[in-house]
Amino acid sequence: MSLRFHEIAERDHRILNPFTEEQLMLLGELCRLQPGARQLDLCCGKGEMLTRWAATWGITGVGVDISSHFLEHARARAAELAVTDSIEFMRADAAAFPVAEGQFDIVSCLGATWIGDGLAGTLTKMVPGLRDRDSLILVGEPYWIEEPPPEAYDGIAGGDRELFTTLSGTLDRFESVGLDLVEMVVAGGHGWDRYEAAQWLALSDWLREHPDDPELEEICRFRDHNRRAYLTYGRRYFGWGVFVLRRP
Repeated sequence: MSLRFHEIAERDHRILNPFTEEQLMLLGELCRLQPGARQLDLCCGKGEMLTRWAATWGITGVGVDISSHFLEHARARAAELAVTDSIEFMRADAAAFPVAEGQFDIVSCLGATWIGDGLAGTLTKMVPGLRDRDSLILVGEPYWIEEPPPEAYDGIAGGDRELFTTLSGTLDRFESVGLDLVEMVVAGGHGWDRYEAAQWLALSDWLREHPDDPELEEICRFRDHNRRAYLTYGRRYFGWGVFVLRRP
């Protein structure tokens, strides 16, 4: 779907995933962040993770995203939190971004494993960036809470039955690329509702503000499809979490 549509739908979000602020900060605690730790965040969105962690724990890092709109927000947030000297944001396609070898204590990609054509490929892309055996990978990935009805794959996963799997299947995918799962923080119903339902209001507001936009009908279809898919299948069958991994 068009990047523009996501920029519109998520215009009121700071965290572009079904994660609460409390969960984001809990994740930082679980990572045992220390001043000077360096992070690479692929598909960083509006940079909330990097900027909040820099302000709280004194990390440094680089955020990469293809959306200049999101990066504008990220740089403004860095200025607001007085961490512009610690965090750099770069506009680039994360799928093609060259990950510098051995330079980072944390390499993260939350909710965008399409950059490596799936979870395993994305993890393989991230691993070379790790500084040492204590360095961490953070990957945000959906999973099926329980086996969904066949039509759910069309509504949520574009018809691809292999795109996502169960939690135990996700563990299998981690182990297939030689990584050890050491922690996780998973989204709850409240986080999902705030992520999804806030998009309905943002899209409704935008549609009222732009009644003559040439993509109006397509944006309406985008909203209607996502809303119905979430209420029909997503809220019951679909989970999302950030998984903390390291090399054994």
